[in-house]
Amino acid sequence: MSSRKRPSNPQSASQPRRQTGGSAAQEEDDDVAFTQPSTSQVQRGLEKVTEAQVDQKSAEVVQYFLLKDQKKVPVRRADLVKHVVKEHRNIYPEIIKRAARTLDQVFGLKLVEIDPKNHMYILVNNLETSGDASPTTRPTDPKRGLLFVILSVIFMKGGVVRENVVWNTLKKLRVDPGEKHDEFGDVKKVVTDEFVRQRYLEFQRIPHTEPVEHEFRWGQRAEAEVSKAKILEFMGQLHDRDPQSWTQQYKEAHSSQNSSQQAGGSSQR
Repeated sequence: MSSRKRPSNPQSASQPRRQTGGSAAQEEDDDVAFTQPSTSQVQRGLEKVTEAQVDQKSAEVVQYFLLKDQKKVPVRRADLVKHVVKEHRNIYPEIIKRAARTLDQVFGLKLVEIDPKNHMYILVNNLETSGDASPTTRPTDPKRGLLFVILSVIFMKGGVVRENVVWNTLKKLRVDPGEKHDEFGDVKKVVTDEFVRQRYLEFQRIPHTEPVEHEFRWGQRAEAEVSKAKILEFMGQLHDRDPQSWTQQYKEAHSSQNSSQQAGGSSQR
């Protein structure tokens, strides 16, 4: 009794398999695949390129950061290596060092790694964070002013606040999250989407709440870019109080200021 052959699998071994996981998995692979070159590897790599080539690549990195900074979006090291550094990844530390120097000396911007685990960079305006700057000097951009108010509320309330506290504060300033604002448009979207995406704020659901409630915290960019000491001085002037009268906030503001100054020289990797 002869046996009939089964029809071959339409997806034969010779056909390429459909990729799964999407671009997010690929981005993770890109960063895992990149290992920070050692000093000796960088030195050997520099011997194979001209000074002009290194300067050109550093200039491209500077342009990339400035472009991304317009939308205040953090830059992933994996994207930087893949899209800009490319074939010069073996001298990445030298390229990023020169780019950081140019950003600092020419544009007054400090390159800060806000997430060492996932290697995320932002640019911080040195002029805004300078210790000599007036604590009452606020950014002229209205959105930055809105952000400053929210960060002040969070800081003065102990570092975390329920969303209704933020909305009620804004309503007192005639910025109603439920209405379209002439300057900001959809206020709630600006706060919970744009500021969160830019890493100025964290907006998280509070477990076991019905109806659902959320809470705000400072984001990674705010921790790196905004001076808590200046916020406290500003609040003191606003309420005609000595900033030291807010004991806990004063202690936190000045301890975080000291630690950020100490870490200032080792923020680039």
